Amino acid sequence: MKLKTVVLSLVVSVATNAVQAYDWQALPVKAPEPADNPTTPEKVELGRMLYFDPRFSQTGTVSCNTCHNLMLGGEDNRAFSMGVHGKTGGRSAPTVWNSAFSSTQFWDGRAASLEDQAKGPVVNPVEMGMSDLEKAMNRVRAIPGYEPYFVRAFGTDNPMTVDNAAKAVAAFERTMITPDSPYDRYVKGEKAALDEQQQRGMKAFNEVGCTSCHSGPAFNGPAMAPGKGFFMKFPTFEDSEYVKKYDFLKDQGRLEATGKEADKSVFKVPTLRNITLTAPYFHNGSVATLDEAVRIMAKVQLNKDLSDDQVTDLVAFLNALTGEFPEQILPRLPATPGWSISSREQ
Repeated sequence: MKLKTVVLSLVVSVATNAVQAYDWQALPVKAPEPADNPTTPEKVELGRMLYFDPRFSQTGTVSCNTCHNLMLGGEDNRAFSMGVHGKTGGRSAPTVWNSAFSSTQFWDGRAASLEDQAKGPVVNPVEMGMSDLEKAMNRVRAIPGYEPYFVRAFGTDNPMTVDNAAKAVAAFERTMITPDSPYDRYVKGEKAALDEQQQRGMKAFNEVGCTSCHSGPAFNGPAMAPGKGFFMKFPTFEDSEYVKKYDFLKDQGRLEATGKEADKSVFKVPTLRNITLTAPYFHNGSVATLDEAVRIMAKVQLNKDLSDDQVTDLVAFLNALTGEFPEQILPRLPATPGWSISSREQ
């Protein structure tokens, strides 16, 4: 009996050490910020308003929050988001939660920063549909109540610019982080934060090879210099039946942004934080459930077939990556008393 106890203890110890051997990292409680746009309460307040304001979309109906809903998982749980005039794009909206921990933005990494990303949807014909950024900014300038917020955030020297509006939205988005998940608490030493199944899933996550791409505190790859993204070919193993079933080769990935053949089917590695809240999955939103997404990733990226128990354990671990969401208070937007934005443009 004593020998069995010793052997059992050794097995448990080896399994625990295998989990601990990998460099598991907790999510920081503060997001990184660029030197030319330090986060301030004034910028965050203004950015919150702009994020929720639909009036600088072509139809006055689409805001940042329309597709990246902060009351949900930071996206809209649709395969393709709906923009102006009911148009839909060709890629699933990525979550805005913890996007500050990505060194590039969008699925193809074409935006080098959150500031750059904030400008893109405004002039995208499918998303917010404005013909140019200055026209969108003129709508903001036409609303008298916005000017004091720009002054407080950026001073009195021509504060109401496109760049400053983008900086404010980016500053707000850098507060959109979700630390203190069960996983984070476990990594910090609270061993009861994960149950046995989640710990098995954590071990499997490393052993199966998921950490080869989904590493770091945000599970989106190693830390990279700003503007230099972490990308992977997807799918890697194209002969899988999943590739045809979910039409993964239709989207040419980063090739569409760079024009380089080497970037065909290459995508930015997305965060796995709060992954249980962001179905449907993948760049084309084609996969409805997380367990199916786990099987697909193992097969088309690692050429591995997982057992049902492995899938269940991995999904349990991924559930432990859901963090604490900061309280969201909807802003009171500056009014246009007695007139509308569209009436001022005629």
